[in-house]
Amino acid sequence: MSDKIRIKNALISVFDKNGLEEIVKQLSDFNIDLYSTGGTEKFIKDLDIKVNKIEDLTTYPSILGGRVKTLHPNVFGGILARRDNTKDQEQLKKYDIPEFDLVIVDLYPFEETVKNNSIHQEIIEKIDIGGISLIRAGAKNYKDVLVVSQKKQYTEILEILKNNGPYSNEAQRKEFASEAFNLSSHYDTLIFKFLNSKDKPIFKESINKNKELRYGENPHQKGYFFGNINEIFDQLNGKELSYNNLLDVDAAVNLISEFQETTFAILKHNNACGIASRDNLKEAFVDALAGDPVSSFGGILITNKEVDLDTALEINKLFYEVLIAPSFSDNALEVLKSKTKRVLLKQKNINLSKTQFRTILNGVLVQDKDLITDCIDIMKTVTKKTPSKHELDNLVFASKVCKHTKSNTIVFVNNKQLLASGVGQTSRVDALKQAVEKAKNFKMNLVGSVMASDAFFPFPDCVELANKSGISSVIQPGGSIKDNLSIDYCDENNLSMVMTSTRHFKH
Repeated sequence: MSDKIRIKNALISVFDKNGLEEIVKQLSDFNIDLYSTGGTEKFIKDLDIKVNKIEDLTTYPSILGGRVKTLHPNVFGGILARRDNTKDQEQLKKYDIPEFDLVIVDLYPFEETVKNNSIHQEIIEKIDIGGISLIRAGAKNYKDVLVVSQKKQYTEILEILKNNGPYSNEAQRKEFASEAFNLSSHYDTLIFKFLNSKDKPIFKESINKNKELRYGENPHQKGYFFGNINEIFDQLNGKELSYNNLLDVDAAVNLISEFQETTFAILKHNNACGIASRDNLKEAFVDALAGDPVSSFGGILITNKEVDLDTALEINKLFYEVLIAPSFSDNALEVLKSKTKRVLLKQKNINLSKTQFRTILNGVLVQDKDLITDCIDIMKTVTKKTPSKHELDNLVFASKVCKHTKSNTIVFVNNKQLLASGVGQTSRVDALKQAVEKAKNFKMNLVGSVMASDAFFPFPDCVELANKSGISSVIQPGGSIKDNLSIDYCDENNLSMVMTSTRHFKH
């Protein structure tokens, strides 16, 4: 038996009428009986096309302010009836129910309402009941029914009608059904997340917008970005962002969010290889670059201030992948756009999610983002020597950088400039040795600098090695049963140390 179904009756009930006219006219040309509700029925009638009122089929008017219009056996029986089931067909005939071979429905714009409306009851009223039920019913019975569940499918359904006439095949119906259930699950997830109390640890995510990337971390891996990058940035120049670019951009945005004063940062593989705060943006860039000019090659650049001409001319000497800023002066933009492949992103002021997740094994890890920023008020001096105002400012700066650096990590800072860091090591001592060696390589003087650690020191060896390199003060969370050993060493060697009680692991 052929899997082709002739469309005899169509149910049309949509919130957004844009793009519907041509489809309706095509259906009318095929002498397909049209059934519709409220505003859609009026829209079709205004086109001078014959249309049947749903009320005439259900024998009930739209009630409860439009909450109930199509929820009736005469509607759902016509959608769910199986064409090859004798009993189903007998019941359709008995109750005079038409078979609906095509269902065109969209949903109330719940997601848009949540974004643009803070009135709870108005949001609730945009939870679609009848529409979602019609879509699910049509999708369930895809063997016999073609369901069009969103406006973006109008072009495709019109093409089917023009090429095949008033017929659909099972492959087409199955594909449309798949899209329908994708839509309904997404819609329900959005509603759940809106209503869900924070004390319910249930993981549900649904993102319909996606972009296929050139590849993943490596060329042999497929990669996709699910989300809307345009909500966060305006891309002003350059090639498409890669998988690795996006990872680094995410790290850069999170890092720069910690700073209010004029700051420039350079990142590589999710870690800051240079960062500095200065009164002048050009100086901030120059000093950030000085921390590790080798790793900065091909890096991700970010600042929290408008990029001016002087800074742009300096930046343009460096090969970089991406530059992010809240704005660019016109003449700076002209200079930077001369490098056609370099990506320029203008960052918008939006609030990002306060939770994060990653896949592991056969599940997902979910956690709150680390939103604690160490400040002077929460620092507790644990040594006899108290840090100076200059040291405290640098300790805060160092802690911010350390928080956004892969563990285990050690960070050296002076004059609000990253001098060197040891990142992602299996021991804190190795991280410290790496940082000291980097400082030597780039001729960064560690005398008078401060040291930050993302976690406690289990032994005094780190502060001992750091002291030999010239540091004057230390910030760490504390919490080791042997904290006293590091404190005693600092007291014996005229170093100051503060503890925050907040660990900043970043695996």
